Amino acid sequence: MKTENYKLQFITHRNDRYGYVAGARMALEGGCRWIQLRMKDADDDDICAAAEAIMPLCRSCGATFIIDDHVALALRLKADGVHLGKNDMPVGDARAVLGKDFIIGGTANTLDDVCRLHAGGADYIGLGPFRFTTTKHRLSPTLGLEGYRSVIEGMSKRGITLPVVAIGGITLGDIPAILATGVSGIAVSGAILGARNPTDETKLFMRCLCSGSL
Repeated sequence: MKTENYKLQFITHRNDRYGYVAGARMALEGGCRWIQLRMKDADDDDICAAAEAIMPLCRSCGATFIIDDHVALALRLKADGVHLGKNDMPVGDARAVLGKDFIIGGTANTLDDVCRLHAGGADYIGLGPFRFTTTKHRLSPTLGLEGYRSVIEGMSKRGITLPVVAIGGITLGDIPAILATGVSGIAVSGAILGARNPTDETKLFMRCLCSGSL
């Protein structure tokens, strides 16, 4: 797994201006090198159509392409990996299907979640939500900065060194303080897709993540 890629993960979404493919393309043009295709409530045909449009864009610039939830589709389409929510297939079961070469990430809200995912063989943790977000259904309790510090500290005490990606309502101005908690990167959706110019906004996110300051 390319560690530099997960500094900024773009989670696909759609709004009244842009669809899933357009959003992914603009994020890639802005320098993001990790796309997670998340299409809640979409059928397999629609997910496959979007994946077949986005995956070549990722391949052309060396970006990682992850499919949300759908283990069988990730295998069939030869994605780089899958991200599993708390109510999805257990990481261990997904690993048995996908094998060792696929990236498997998991969603966590607590240290216990992290420990479970680590034991199951996850490659990275999506930890959140940082604050309330409208792009996520069935939202878990928000963590805030103190929540991140607490989980990262607990991981350190247990010798768990998995990359942690913060997610959930994160804006550009949050980045320095979030990085200071010890997380490895951030995942965003609406903050980029809802910007006046998503490509330029992605560039700002990347610049801030690389420098650690605004």
